[in-house]
Amino acid sequence: MTEINDKELLQLKNRLLELADKSYSRGIYTYTPFLSLAQQQVFYAVKEELSYAGYGMDGGAPVCERKIIRFGSPENLGYDEEYPIAVIQISPVMPKFADKLTHRDFLGAVMNLGIERSTIGDIFVQGQCGILFCQQSIVPYLMENLHQIKHTNINCQTASGEIALQSAEPEKTTVTVSSARIDSVIAKLYHISRSQSLALFGADRIFVNGIAVENNSYQLKKEDAVTVRGYGKFLYYGQAGETKKGKEKVSVGVFG
Repeated sequence: MTEINDKELLQLKNRLLELADKSYSRGIYTYTPFLSLAQQQVFYAVKEELSYAGYGMDGGAPVCERKIIRFGSPENLGYDEEYPIAVIQISPVMPKFADKLTHRDFLGAVMNLGIERSTIGDIFVQGQCGILFCQQSIVPYLMENLHQIKHTNINCQTASGEIALQSAEPEKTTVTVSSARIDSVIAKLYHISRSQSLALFGADRIFVNGIAVENNSYQLKKEDAVTVRGYGKFLYYGQAGETKKGKEKVSVGVFG
């Protein structure tokens, strides 16, 4: 995990244990900030130690990678509670004259307001708009202070994850591979060599359903969500046929 050092890993582990204990002893739900994929691996490594408290994960929508961990469960606590996640749609005031804004532009504008990265979840760019997932606690500040990105004046309005992302479906495509091995599909999909694909596994940059994968021979299964850090994310739909030479055609959905 290159994002965080050993000291930060230990601090995060201890914080997870504290939150689980607080939830269990006080009978309340407790929450982490948004955690990156690398940080989530700490949770997976110790989740058996935390199972007594009950837990869940959510990023605001199924396609989100950055997620909040919630300790407590309706079974343990006797009631349910929504995750403190809000969705803000950021749109240009005058689309005709708007800059072409990227993910980096949206994130940079938010961070320039002095907001902690851990309060921000995923950001999706849909056309000229940005869909921002964030902690509910920072919504008033964002709405009051985020008015411009680059040279573009923007409006912010709250939305729901389902409505905001209704058009954020992945682009379906088919690739031809020797097998549904994850390294083969990644190499073909992102136009890199097999050796380059292998290097990604050694650098902890491959995640399947949010969990780091080191086994490059892993056979993809239907509905697997694969993140290749630095390249993108795709959903594996399964085999779509076979070529005359016996190679597999597999169907995937690629997120832009």
